[in-house]
Amino acid sequence: MATVDIRRNDTVKVIAGRDKGKEGRVLGVNPTKGRVLIEHVGMVKKNVRPNPQKQIKGGIAEQEAPIAISNVLLVCSTCGPVRLRHELRGTKKVRVCAKCGNTLDKDK
Repeated sequence: MATVDIRRNDTVKVIAGRDKGKEGRVLGVNPTKGRVLIEHVGMVKKNVRPNPQKQIKGGIAEQEAPIAISNVLLVCSTCGPVRLRHELRGTKKVRVCAKCGNTLDKDK
């Protein structure tokens, strides 16, 4: 199992598959399966059973399905979709855009 460079709330662009070209925010990452869940990408229909206790109406609902991490690229704010490098900035290891050198990690 390799380390995953994509994290929750990152903006990514799909580079392969049926939703090629779409951009979205990462909702979740599953590193063991190598998959990511992206907002409004990989939509599938799911039959939902009614549950009056949770105020859920039955019917056919649409939800996101996970897609492979290899099919997405992280989006840099200046360059667009890019590969990334890791650098030590001070004592922290940060993700860096391979094209322009900007830090892709959001400061906390």
